[in-house]
Amino acid sequence: MRILITGADGQLGRDLLDALAGQVPVGGRRCALLGPEGPRDELSHEVLATDIGNMRVDDRDAVGHVFEEFRPQLVLHGGAFTAVDLCEAEVDTAYAVNAVGTRHVAEAAGRIGAHVLYVSTDYVFDGTAQRPYREWDPPCPTSVYGASKLAGERELRPGSTIVRTSWLCGAHGTNMVATALRLADGDGVLRFVDDQHGSPTFTADLAPAIVTLGLDRRPGIFHVTNSGATTWWGFVRAVLAEAGADPERVLPIRTEELDPPRPAPRPAYSVLDNMALRLSGLPALPDWHDALARLVLALKTQRAAA
Repeated sequence: MRILITGADGQLGRDLLDALAGQVPVGGRRCALLGPEGPRDELSHEVLATDIGNMRVDDRDAVGHVFEEFRPQLVLHGGAFTAVDLCEAEVDTAYAVNAVGTRHVAEAAGRIGAHVLYVSTDYVFDGTAQRPYREWDPPCPTSVYGASKLAGERELRPGSTIVRTSWLCGAHGTNMVATALRLADGDGVLRFVDDQHGSPTFTADLAPAIVTLGLDRRPGIFHVTNSGATTWWGFVRAVLAEAGADPERVLPIRTEELDPPRPAPRPAYSVLDNMALRLSGLPALPDWHDALARLVLALKTQRAAA
């Protein structure tokens, strides 16, 4: 199968490439990347990695040209404008990439019969629920980022796959685990909010699940997060404890105490029930504590080797 990935330079995109290269188990499948010198290893799939440097999704002609040249059968569309606070100021950019960009991807995929899997977010919900959000709950975003990602969902053609996830962390790029480990090297107290609840999700676990859903061409919406929930305060405490630092340095504050305040509103409660995954007989992702232990070890190994 020919597979095109958007946002391939991001933390999820890089783990998707690893999953397709066989560095992460994907249901027993063995894959290899399509590189400048041709395929490496024995190919099950040819993978084209795209990002802003070689295919801007907000450029309709560029998207159409790449799709016509490569003719993918599956598109893993993770490319997005994810700077949540910046979206509040750059509304047109957020919609150009997240909504109209997805329109271009869906249009180009439709012309050649490719299946699209779109990566969405917990920010499509307002955070007022009293239980984990199910795939069939009505979305109600309160931020520009969430609204633009929901608009992207609505640009997809019938039969596409939507994967909503939350609180992403991985071995590549900037995320809360990497930030907490850096702060742990300093002195003094750390303050994190204890009134925002969600499910940390680790790209090394999410990527194989996305690949499986895409290869199976499963239609509809799937919530896919690591199991369990916490707050940012609880999460950072767990990061420090896992790294051998003192979690008592982390103090809880409320969102309104953030200084400076954040431009974009955050959902107070955005835990996602992975109901569609469960009812489809597909395995749940591991508990976030287990995933955190693996990521902290990987990041500490990276730092030691640098």
